[in-house]
Amino acid sequence: MLDWLKNINKEYPDFWKNYLGKFETKPNRFVVISTETSGLNPVKDVILSLGAFAIVDDSIIIKDNFEAVLLQYKYLHDNGLSNEFIIESKMTKLQENDALETFIDYLGNAILVGHHVNFDIEMINAALERLGCGRLKNEALDIDVMYRKLHDINDKQFSLDDLCEIYKIPKSDRNSSSEDAYKISLLFLKLKSRLGIKQVSP
Repeated sequence: MLDWLKNINKEYPDFWKNYLGKFETKPNRFVVISTETSGLNPVKDVILSLGAFAIVDDSIIIKDNFEAVLLQYKYLHDNGLSNEFIIESKMTKLQENDALETFIDYLGNAILVGHHVNFDIEMINAALERLGCGRLKNEALDIDVMYRKLHDINDKQFSLDDLCEIYKIPKSDRNSSSEDAYKISLLFLKLKSRLGIKQVSP
């Protein structure tokens, strides 16, 4: 049977159906995301951790956050990589399917924000595909693109460290997806006001 025929009546998991239903209303928050991954290839690599913060009314809502280490023992074992990162992390540890389900429920129809966010989205989409789901439907904003638009720069990309230095956001010794998501949140608030991006309100 042709592949496209199989997908006509495809039965999605319940959490994915709930997610799709949330797009009948307008988004009322931004969600800033950051992923740590095993590499840069969404087809071959996996997400090792996910961090996110919500922004509402120009404020980072610290309590409205998501943080998890994904238990990718099989991937790490098959590729001869160390599990030390997973063992040492104090973040919540979840299997990939549980982490994705919880994250998608947390995300809802929010507008996504990230640094080189298309990469994060592709990594999440690849993981969703493994669960028999579709692709993320959320709108997305990229702080590197925002900064370059603000200064009319087309020939250069800026790392997260570059942008933190420009806007004098302190560096932290702890390097994690949540830490990066918080830095991206601070940068987004600065860039958003300068670019006149309207706040989504509850």
